[in-house]
Amino acid sequence: MDIMANVFGAIYNFVFYYPLLMALTLMAGGICYRFYREPRYDVDHLPSEPLVSVLIPCHNEESCVEETIKYLEKQVYPNYEIIAIDDGSTDKTVEILRSLVKENPRLRMVSLTSNRGKGTALTMGAMASRGEYLVCIDADALLDPKAIRYFLWHFLHSPRVGAITGNPRVRNRSSVVGKIQVGEFSSIVGMIKRTQRILGKLYTVSGVIAAFRKKALLSVNFWSNDMVTEDIDVSWKLQLRFWDIRYEPRALCWILMPETLKGLWRQRLRWSQGGSEVLKKYHKLMFSWKQRRMWPIFIEYMVSVIWAYCFLLTIVMYILEKLVDLPPGIEVKSIAAGWTGVILAMVCLAQLAVGLLLDSQFERGTLRMFFWLVWYPCIYWIINATVTIFAFPRAIFKPKGTLAVWESPDRGFR
Repeated sequence: MDIMANVFGAIYNFVFYYPLLMALTLMAGGICYRFYREPRYDVDHLPSEPLVSVLIPCHNEESCVEETIKYLEKQVYPNYEIIAIDDGSTDKTVEILRSLVKENPRLRMVSLTSNRGKGTALTMGAMASRGEYLVCIDADALLDPKAIRYFLWHFLHSPRVGAITGNPRVRNRSSVVGKIQVGEFSSIVGMIKRTQRILGKLYTVSGVIAAFRKKALLSVNFWSNDMVTEDIDVSWKLQLRFWDIRYEPRALCWILMPETLKGLWRQRLRWSQGGSEVLKKYHKLMFSWKQRRMWPIFIEYMVSVIWAYCFLLTIVMYILEKLVDLPPGIEVKSIAAGWTGVILAMVCLAQLAVGLLLDSQFERGTLRMFFWLVWYPCIYWIINATVTIFAFPRAIFKPKGTLAVWESPDRGFR
């Protein structure tokens, strides 16, 4: 019984201390990146200005694709083309694209007759592109006028750079769900990328805004068509082939995010399932010493999955304690925040403040969001645990080779 009590005690401590450790790690990583690794350079005078191909995969994007393409006219980089890939849309997307092609000499269109998935659409766009460098954005994304220049600086100064992830910024904030995601992208997503960049490898580029060297993509056979999250998969494929992936916080992209709980749930479930699919696909390669630099992100994700199920166990044991008398040492008397919960909450608030402060240099008014988001870092862990519990089995038991088709996501209230 003592052994069982010790095991359960260790599990309960892990449920508390892991988010605390990660919050402290992300704060330290974000601050170190800001002062020691954040790029500082003049992108107005690049060594050359090669052709860049902007790829926009589309599936039922009639509400936003025209705005996205017209916003690209603000780019201060002169030498780029736009390729819109229609992936079997059933709305007016095709008609809108055809009209835009007549107006915009930079724009070309690739059309797929049926929905083949975002990975396939991007691959077809890359094959049709003329540029050596590709910038990939979603059909609802507004690319910052200087983003291409910031991406190119990395490619032109380092031949080992295979991909660069940009800095997505949430632009729809008409609901609480929209507002909290502003803080999430600063206090969690942005800080994760900063910290991982300090360690040397990134878990993933942002699917909504990323740039690639075409030669690097060719070396890994472009994007996969059977992965729910093609962005995570291509990030791992490139790094397993020893290409470098970087984070460029100045390459901004304004995006639309879900503003309903249903839309948010579906999005996070897909993200979590995609991460688990990648671990399932590449876990055997993690036993190779050559891939040791991938170990930190592999271990961190595996630990986060274990934490999610330990969190579930804690909730189950708490409910059981209310129904039956459990042996001493394994019961959970309360899940309400005690003094340990207060410590965790204070650290999460500090994490939120640091994240918003780091991103305030790129977006005015970010710090004002703090009062909407004071509780979110703690809630994030509950959301993360819940989607992981459901998504991990879906990834593990997904039949191999199943085509990953897509549908246009919830893009909020407009």
